[in-house]
Amino acid sequence: MTIYQVAKAAGVSISTVSLALNHPDRVSPKTRDRIIEVAGELGYRAGATVSERARRRSGRIAVLAPFSSYETYRTRLVGILETFGPHGVEVVVHDTPPATESPSPFLETLPVRGDVDGLLIMGVPLGREGADRLHRWGPPTVLVDSANPEFTSVTFDDEQAGHLVATHLLGRGHRRLAYLHEPYRSQGLPSAGLQRLEGIARALREAGEAPGIEDIALTGNDARAARAQAADFVRRAERPTAVIAHHDVLAAGFLAGLRAAGTRVPDEVAVAGFDDGTLADTVGLTTVRQPFAESGRRAAELLRSLIEKPRQSPVRTLLVPQLITREST
Repeated sequence: MTIYQVAKAAGVSISTVSLALNHPDRVSPKTRDRIIEVAGELGYRAGATVSERARRRSGRIAVLAPFSSYETYRTRLVGILETFGPHGVEVVVHDTPPATESPSPFLETLPVRGDVDGLLIMGVPLGREGADRLHRWGPPTVLVDSANPEFTSVTFDDEQAGHLVATHLLGRGHRRLAYLHEPYRSQGLPSAGLQRLEGIARALREAGEAPGIEDIALTGNDARAARAQAADFVRRAERPTAVIAHHDVLAAGFLAGLRAAGTRVPDEVAVAGFDDGTLADTVGLTTVRQPFAESGRRAAELLRSLIEKPRQSPVRTLLVPQLITREST
């Protein structure tokens, strides 16, 4: 089955079929869906088939993640490079907007690449169309920070992470908690933040407290926005006594804003975050450690195994959080 036959059956040009497969964002959803449906019915395989790929390796993998938005994905990339580098595998990096900036939180439009042996997708959940495209035409794929039962994945136990930090703060006597996070364009986002909030609520229920936590949405996803929020926070007559930030950069910005306003930390307000990079240690921040480099290495090892044996059943790896206590709580 060839691209010419797909174009004829779909009633479009060959170039439109090519765009739908390789640059799906440049084709209308209606036309794209029609081409995908026809190609599937005809059994068309873009690029190389699984068996052909096994015989004709490119020595190249692709990694897709919101690298420019989050430092943590660059740390994961280090683990990936450490795994594939010694074997002479070229790693092609694709930057993508974070799911929080998209009106649809799912990755739907993926280019079909026949020139890579494997694909790593980090930080962006797969939608129905994206998963279907990968199954039909994609190379072996591993997901990081999102899960899909049809794909091998490496995820972090965010629910337990939220439970850990909330239990710690409750043990310090705090009863009014707040969750500080970046803005979400889509309320349907299957996010780490939502899972952490569920963990926090579980800790409150176990302590016999009302399972509620104040939601504080920032106008941006950086330390400046968090610092500005802290300036407003300290002027409130009634306020939570502990703030949990979605990641350490936000926590550090909020912490700086509190200290600039003369608020005593942790006596008046405690602050905690998630990640545990160099910044957290520098500013004395209590946080939950995520094994970023390990998650990159683990995902890369799983992808290497899938490239060698593409027919394996999906495997899910769940990484365990670790609470790191410092002066901010």
